[in-house]
Amino acid sequence: MKYILLSAALVGADQWLKAWASANLQLHGEWLPLLGQLLGLRLTHNYGAAWSSFSGQRLLLIALPVVIIAAVIYVLAKRIVRHPLGKLACALVLAGGVGNLIDRVFVGYVVDMLYFPFWVSYPTFNIADICIVVGAVLGSIYYLWIYEAYDMPKKEEHHGDHPAEGER
Repeated sequence: MKYILLSAALVGADQWLKAWASANLQLHGEWLPLLGQLLGLRLTHNYGAAWSSFSGQRLLLIALPVVIIAAVIYVLAKRIVRHPLGKLACALVLAGGVGNLIDRVFVGYVVDMLYFPFWVSYPTFNIADICIVVGAVLGSIYYLWIYEAYDMPKKEEHHGDHPAEGER
């Protein structure tokens, strides 16, 4: 339950910052420093996915996150993932997927505003994007080093599954 609440809080923060940026920043205007030259705010609209890939493919960019969100909910509901790191990864991916899906469905594009002034060629992004990336990294760590030892179902050996010693 706490992971669902975390997802909901992150979706709320993402949507709040997107609404604030849309109301207070000029589209493709000057950037507003947040952390000096490290991080700033600059409003952009993204009609694609990461780095504007699949731009204009709105149906695909709605359908794919719906499938991923459904899969994450299934994994959590069926308790396939029980380790806290796996649950956190799922919660982050869920929050990011829902946050950007809301934009795609209701406004037709994703609102991005976080900007690295020192890395001009890096695209602007949002809280949902951070959730997706961090969730994917944590999910990879969980799957590679924790899943098998902690959450993988144990195979039961049944009599007759293996050849007898003399039959090999």
